[in-house]
Amino acid sequence: MEDLHKAIDAQQKAIDNLQKQLDAVTSIIENSEIQNPAPASVKVSGSRSQSGGETSIGGYGELHYNNLDSKKELDFSRFVLYFSHRFSDTIRLHSELELEHSVASNKDPGEVALEQAYVDFDLNDRNTVRAGLFLVPVGIINETHEPPTFYGVERNPVETYIIPSTWWEGGGGLNGELAAGWNYDVTVTSGLNVLTSGVDAFEVRDGKQEVATAKADNPAYTARLRWTGMAGIELSGTLNYQDDITQGTQGVSATLVEGHAVINQGAFGLRALYATWNLDGSAPKAIGRDEQFGWYIEPSYKITPKIGVFARYNEWDNTAGDRVDSKATETSFGINYWPHENVVLKADIQQQGGVVGDDGFNLGIGYQF
Repeated sequence: MEDLHKAIDAQQKAIDNLQKQLDAVTSIIENSEIQNPAPASVKVSGSRSQSGGETSIGGYGELHYNNLDSKKELDFSRFVLYFSHRFSDTIRLHSELELEHSVASNKDPGEVALEQAYVDFDLNDRNTVRAGLFLVPVGIINETHEPPTFYGVERNPVETYIIPSTWWEGGGGLNGELAAGWNYDVTVTSGLNVLTSGVDAFEVRDGKQEVATAKADNPAYTARLRWTGMAGIELSGTLNYQDDITQGTQGVSATLVEGHAVINQGAFGLRALYATWNLDGSAPKAIGRDEQFGWYIEPSYKITPKIGVFARYNEWDNTAGDRVDSKATETSFGINYWPHENVVLKADIQQQGGVVGDDGFNLGIGYQF
């Protein structure tokens, strides 16, 4: 028994010794963290942040070579970083910072832009409130435009000049599920502020304010309804209204109506979209910009899971109200190759007609992560 007691005393002394060493190491670590906290900007995808919750990063980019009648140009069109943070099970932040054309300065063509920065608040399993700066829920590529997700090197001209993508505003909204397969979005946001004179007067694309000290005398209202009740099929319609697209200058109301279908069945794919603006006022009517419309159809086929081909016909007119044939057309066809599902190589040929005429070919590489 005496030997047993001696052994127990020796073990207890060893345990006490280890505890003292552990306490000393813990104290050193805690003091180091207080004096040298980790930078808040240094986050790893899926990591726990100092404030709690989980932070993720992502992004996309694309390099284009255009060999056209109008130009022969190499351009890193977009480099985008995406940051999201989950504060809790019901509150999430989403943000996106974009650099266009590689270099941004007063002597260079590039631009740095905050394309998204909004917070989602889940009301329940089916409905979410959104507030901040976000992409307007309209069209096919306005919200989903990462290079591996669409065919063609450049984004299609109809969603570029008519919708106009990429289009973001600041404000709030509600989105969710009405029933199985039926989803909705309603938003109240800042609106467009178009020019009222010059060659670009009342062109909707030139009215984007990008939430940079944006005039907010006249907000815009958007409602979208989507049906995804069958696998591989999306049918969607959007209505956007603004009671004065000149922000109090001329009292020109504007209504955008857009509808589209996205079908993916096996190797076959099809995208089709129609969008039209109606501007109510004598000033836009006088120059034919009271009506602006566009549409396109794009069938595609996956030869293999990594190789797909497409053809697309586009037609658009930003002065459709002048009763003169002023529409522009573009026919393009090409190929996408995905060496990885998130990396794509692209090539296409374009032929333009109507009031435009810029033929040639385009090459591109893009990625997302």
